[in-house]
Amino acid sequence: MPRPPRLQAHDGIFHLTTRGNRGASIAVDNHDRACFLELLGAVVRVCGWRCHAYCLMTNHYHLLVQTPEPTLSAGMQRLNGQYARWFNRRYGLQGHLFERRYHSVLVEGNAHLLELSRYFALNPVRAGLCPRPEHWRWSSYPAALGLAATPEFLTCDLLLGQFAEQVERARAQLAAFVDDGLVAVVTAA
Repeated sequence: MPRPPRLQAHDGIFHLTTRGNRGASIAVDNHDRACFLELLGAVVRVCGWRCHAYCLMTNHYHLLVQTPEPTLSAGMQRLNGQYARWFNRRYGLQGHLFERRYHSVLVEGNAHLLELSRYFALNPVRAGLCPRPEHWRWSSYPAALGLAATPEFLTCDLLLGQFAEQVERARAQLAAFVDDGLVAVVTAA
């Protein structure tokens, strides 16, 4: 039985994630991570997406993208396919890098958008990769706070606009919002 086609929404915002096959690493070192982000930038440009947030982990990644045109499937096929080929060449591997097709969820409203952005920011802390979310340079969170250069493919205006019109005030409120979640992460550990 064929798989159902992917949801394509005009101007939809999607939470996308892909995991490494059998939980294996999809990024072994910072060179891999930099190459992934470079490829992500190219896909965002070619497909006309707006990338609102991302977090690249060791064995998976999260994206928050808006698709003005129905290019989600083509873009994800390009991103995952090209990265897997590059990764396999680099490490002399064969076969699947990713365990299955990407997972996509249509973002339903501003509250959902905010919770996802906090989840992305806190993911490396939960995984023990860093003590604070702004320390993980492979996430859009440091750029959203103005602590790192903003990649060309990243747009922070939608996320920051949820907090305030003035950028510095919005950044402070975003940091407080994420820190509220950090308390729960630290308490749970």
